[in-house]
Parts: sequence; C-alpha cells; structure tokens
Amino acid sequence: MNVPSVRAGRGEPADSTPYDYGVRVIKPVCSEVILPASLVCAWKGKIRWGTMQIDRRDFLKTTGAAVTIGAATLALGGKILGANDRVRVAVCGVRGRGNDHIKGFAKVPHAEIAALCDVDESVLNKRTNDVEKMGLAKPKAYTDVRELLKDKDIDAISIATPNHWHSLMAIWACQAGKDVYVEKPCSHNWFEGRQLVAAVKKYNRICQHGSQSRSNPGMLEAIHHVQGGTIGDVYLARAICYKWRGTIGRAQPEPVPAGVNYDLWTGPAPLKPFTRNRFHYNWHWIWDTGNGEAGNQAIHEVDIARWGLGVRFPSMVSAMGGHVMFDDDQETPNMLNATYYFENPGGKPKVMELAIRHWITNHEAEIGTGAYQGGAVPAAGLNPPTASASKPSLGPVDASTNTIGNIFYGSKGYLAIDGYDAYKSWLTERCEPGPSGKGSGDHFANFIECVRSRRAEDLHSPIEEGHISTTLVHLANASYRLGRALRFDAAKEQVIDDDEANRLLRGTYREPYVVRDEV
Repeated sequence: MNVPSVRAGRGEPADSTPYDYGVRVIKPVCSEVILPASLVCAWKGKIRWGTMQIDRRDFLKTTGAAVTIGAATLALGGKILGANDRVRVAVCGVRGRGNDHIKGFAKVPHAEIAALCDVDESVLNKRTNDVEKMGLAKPKAYTDVRELLKDKDIDAISIATPNHWHSLMAIWACQAGKDVYVEKPCSHNWFEGRQLVAAVKKYNRICQHGSQSRSNPGMLEAIHHVQGGTIGDVYLARAICYKWRGTIGRAQPEPVPAGVNYDLWTGPAPLKPFTRNRFHYNWHWIWDTGNGEAGNQAIHEVDIARWGLGVRFPSMVSAMGGHVMFDDDQETPNMLNATYYFENPGGKPKVMELAIRHWITNHEAEIGTGAYQGGAVPAAGLNPPTASASKPSLGPVDASTNTIGNIFYGSKGYLAIDGYDAYKSWLTERCEPGPSGKGSGDHFANFIECVRSRRAEDLHSPIEEGHISTTLVHLANASYRLGRALRFDAAKEQVIDDDEANRLLRGTYREPYVVRDEV
C-alpha cells in the first residue's frame, strides 16, 4: 500500500504551549497536505505513517482531544486573556440548530454564553431559562441583532438563523468588531458570501464556517487517504444526500404569532404574508429564505467532496431535478442531480456529483446501514411526526433508507464516508477491505481557541473555504432554476456570458437589510 510519509518541524515558539508544531503529509504528486497545528500537538513521538502503524486509536484519541485544548495566555482584540478569562459568545437564532450551539459552547473551556438573540420572544425566553437550568449564569436577551452588536461585552457571535440572514448578520458583526461562527451555508447567494470574505479580511476577524466535519479526526484521516494515494489517482467524488423529507402541505396566511417580530425575521427577503410554511424550519424550502436541501444537509457532503478532491471552483456546472410526488408549498427541488467539472492544468480533470433524494431509496457503499458505527447526522426536521396505533407515521426522524455521505473513486479503489466522522475503503480490482476508521472532534472548541490566539490560520473551516463550497450549492441551484448548464470563470467568480445567471447569484435585498457593495 502506498502510504504518505510524514515529517515534523518546529517553528518559532509563540508561547509555552505546544502549538508551534506542524506536520506535513507528503503526497506522491509533490503537493503537501498541511495538518492544523491544533490537531498535531498531541502526535509528538507517535507518528509512524511509513508502515501504516500510526496507532489509530492514539491518533483519534489525541486529535479529538487536541481540538478542545485552550492556551493559557493569548491575545483578543488588544486585551490579554488570563487563564480564567472567557470568550463571551452571543448565540443568534436559538430555536433549532442554535440550541445545539448553546449546548456546544457550554462545554467549551474559556467560552461563556453571554447573550442570546431571537425574534421570537417565546423561543428566546425558553432558551434563556434553559441556560440557567444548565447551571450557568442567565444570559442577556435581545430580539434585534443590531442592539446586540452594540454590546461592548460581547466578543463573538454564533449565527444559526435562517439562511437569508447568515451573511448580513456576519458582516455587521465584523463591522462591530466581533468574531463570528456562522452556520452553513454561509450565504443565501454568491454575492453576499464574497462580501463576507471581504469583511472578515478588512476587519481582521476570526470567522469559522459551520462545516464541523473538518474538525473530526476520523474525517481528517479519510481525507489523508484520499489525497495521499491510498486509492490511487482520484478522478470522481460523489456527494450523496438521500434524506427522508415528507410533504410540508399547504399553509394559509394568518396573523403573525404574538411575540414574533416578523419584519425583523423577514429581514433582507421580500415581506410577504405570514404562513407557517414561511416560518420555523420550512423556510428551507422557500427560495426567498432558503436554498433547498442542497444548502441544508447536502452542503456538508459538497464541502467534503470538494475538500477530498483538492479543488476550488468548477469550470462548468449542470443540474437537473424537480419537486416530485407532492402538491404543497415547497418551491425548491426535493430531487436533484448536479455534475461539477474541474479543470486541472497540467493534469487530468476531476468530476464531482451531487445526488439528492427525499424518499425511499437504496444505500450505497454501506452508507446509512450502521456498518460504519459513526455519529448520527441531524434529524430530518425539528418536530417530525411520530407513529401512533391509529395513524402510522410517513415521516420518520431518520428513515432506514437515509444515505448521507461521500464516495471517492480512484485508480486503485474507492473510499466511502458515512456522515461526518467515519470511513471505509475497498482496494484493488477485487475490492478488498482497506483502511477504515472513525473519530469526532469539537468544531466549537476550535473556534474559541482561534478567537483567543488570533490565529485565523488554525481555523479548521475558515470562511474562504466555506464560501467556495457554498458557491457550488448556489451554482447547482442556479443551473436547476434556469434549466441550463453554466460555465464559470473562477478568477472573476462569474458565470460566463450569462447575465441572467449572474443576477440570480447576486440576489436582492429589502431596505434597510442590505449587503452593500462596500463592506
């Protein structure tokens, strides 16, 4: 088996912590895969890649722990943090995924949940009480993020709002001098994603994208195999998202619920009559506020596929699909197939496929069968129906047919990933079992470490990477909506000779909730 060799080198020490170590995995194709220093410090004296005797249990155990280690004395915005100082985090949008943010940051050393923000007062009140029940100090409560950003006590915000708020809120936070953890996808359209990248650079902020798989040691190990030659020359990656989604039905306009600031919830989107299908969770399936399944679950698989291939923007994208089976309010497709073509000057091109299905389907490469014994992906919705004796459920939390992961194909075999943290591989023309493994890390802890150290280069999912992967989602959706293939200029980040596509990728805004040309 052709396994990459490893060399370790010591840089100039920044402090007394071991974070000045770096490891570079040398690939046969003469490029280098650089492991984040925070995932390497615990490897000292244990690396034996040359014979594939790295001692996987030590690797997964030490790298999983490494992302939770905090430095004792690091700088933040001009003030020096002592051993007992904390990064004061405000979580924005706390009903669904934001509740996971609360629980996640509550476990991170040197992090304090200082404030919560939500436009729904009932949700906000419940979550502030939940924090107190966790034995923590009651956080401040805000309904308007603009008021929150004026709070000088807040160091960073964590954004788990609907998609159409992600970039605007993150840009405002950068302008207010706050660091940002932003959920996937980082943008609702291509333009605002690029503007967010510009704002992070302009205001010198730390910004982590919510692609948590990039903090998982099991995933890192899988990617090293993909990029290191274990399955040979990799030519194709598949991003697979077969996740059960039932019908959302039809919802009639009704009065805005008490305690909900619907104008603020709508924000940059067109203000339309309130319906339940334009509100909690089902906003994912409405173009004004969501990006469909491609920007909901499948953004994770798209990011992993692009990461493994080692590519950036494609030169061509083509997507076809539809909203099948149901007659309901959903606007986005529940079945989609997209193909991305990546030119490789001086080498062979690479191809990536995205496959989305919503109903009964088959597994692929044992993904979703339990064979990998990895961690679970989020359930299909916040409050899925449950079965009863008189009315069996047609929408399980996790259908037995769910198949969510990735497959990489190379000249010597293939490697498959189940969810975010486990992988298996099959080698030679006999498809004999190859390396396999699993392991989880802590994406929130990595963000807090980098906020404290001011080392953006140690982020596991920097916003630049998040923007590229999210752009792939936008390109697939644009191709689907326009009904044609798109040729993309990576240098200009523009669709070639297609003004309609570029307008779609630019998006529109409602005053005063506007992403400006100048950030």
